Formats: sequence, structure tokens, C-alpha cells
Amino acid sequence: QVQLEESGGGVVQAGSSLRLSCVASGRTFSGRAMGWFRQAPGKDREYVAAISWNGDSTDYADSVKDRFKISRDNGKNRLYLRIDSLKPEDTAVYYCAACRGPWGPYVERESGYENWGQGTQVTVSS
Repeated sequence: QVQLEESGGGVVQAGSSLRLSCVASGRTFSGRAMGWFRQAPGKDREYVAAISWNGDSTDYADSVKDRFKISRDNGKNRLYLRIDSLKPEDTAVYYCAACRGPWGPYVERESGYENWGQGTQVTVSS
């Protein structure tokens, strides 16, 4: 079992940047794809980005691909999400998740993930 804990959220101004982190403990996550999802107030949780087990492949939701960058450091059991040019509509709880496999089309679906963190709140003020 992998335990995931996100950090780095907060209240920020529109136009600024933020880096979210997720640390994994327990069972190793180095052989599994990892992803970020977010849930805005009153909305369903949505896919944001994913990265393959070795970091060679990444994928982004169309709505964020120009401003978000996902990365990982397997040596440190950490996953990151850098967000640039933050917008008020980026306000959400951001979750990291460990995938069931190394990479594949399932990384864009919640059902493709086995372990979830508790989330970190990002609030963007205009």
C-alpha cells in the first residue's frame, strides 16, 4: 500500500506560480505512473496530468497543458506539479494519485488509480 501526502497549496494571487508536492511512503511507487487530479467547489473531480513510471512520458488535460508541468523524483519518492500563470478557475483541491500500472490510456481515468492522497487546497484570488 502506498500512502500519499500532498503539500504546497495555499492562497495565491492570479498570475503567480505554485509548485505542489506529493510524497509517497510505504510500498514503492517507482514502477507506477502517477497523476494529479483536482476538484473545484461544486464540481466533479477532474484529471489534470500524469507521468509515466520513469518520467519519460507525460500527459495533460487540454485545459492545463500550457501552464502545468508534472515531474517526479523516484529517488525521493516525490511527485510535483508546477502551475504557472494561475487563474481563479484553478481554485480547487488538488490530489495526487498512484496508478495501477506503469503507463497507458488508463492514466486519464480515476479508475486507473489505486491510491490517493488527502488533497491540498489551492485558492487563487483575482
